[in-house]
Amino acid sequence: PTRGKLTILGIAPDDPQTLFRTVGYCGQFDSFPRAVTGFEFVYGFLLLHGLKSKDAETRAWRALDRVSLRDAALRKVEGYSKGMRQRVRLAQSIAHDPTVMILDEPLNGLDPMARAETIALFRQLAAEGSHLIVSSHILHELDTMSDRVVLINNGYVLAEGGASGAEGVRAEMLEHPLQIMVRCDRASELAARMFGETHIVEAQLHEDRHGVFIKTRNPDAFYALLNRMVVEQGLNLEAVTPVDDDLNAVYHYLIK
Repeated sequence: PTRGKLTILGIAPDDPQTLFRTVGYCGQFDSFPRAVTGFEFVYGFLLLHGLKSKDAETRAWRALDRVSLRDAALRKVEGYSKGMRQRVRLAQSIAHDPTVMILDEPLNGLDPMARAETIALFRQLAAEGSHLIVSSHILHELDTMSDRVVLINNGYVLAEGGASGAEGVRAEMLEHPLQIMVRCDRASELAARMFGETHIVEAQLHEDRHGVFIKTRNPDAFYALLNRMVVEQGLNLEAVTPVDDDLNAVYHYLIK
């Protein structure tokens, strides 16, 4: 095409101020003006968004409350811990109530309690109608809070899926077999039975001869067969463990 119209969130690119008021951004790395307090950092950006002083003050305190930084808000940011600096950047990104938030490694540097609180905040923001785009290498935590996942390696999309985390990715990568470890009392018999199934890619007996490592292209068919062997042949199961049903395992499997 030689002509057309480009918009971002329905906003023309020649209206950047409106666009910036619609998007929130939390970067991975620190970039703070010298000698500012946490409150001044959040408040100053709200003034840049065009808010009046009173409204900016109200929103700044509300954002700092949401990331549990009110008690430290009047301290200099340069004296903050890494986790506190991460939280004040997050407060700045949500203070103006953006429609879309782009968050680069937002859980980096947070202690376990702060991580849990931040994930709860993300869920609350999503429930309020915001859209969060999160870039993170902490895949097991993305797995618990995302409704759509895109796995990227060296700039290429490896897999993507809706639903929830690894389950959604798995649903859209059927050409890749699911890996399962089964431990039972007759592992050799189970392995031999698996070889006769078209959906089984591999059935490898564990070195202790009490487990079988199985790869299947049809998990539903595999579990149905396993149930029949338990009911009809008295197979005693000790454990059935999917090896790659979380995002981290799926990602490492795909980049091999």
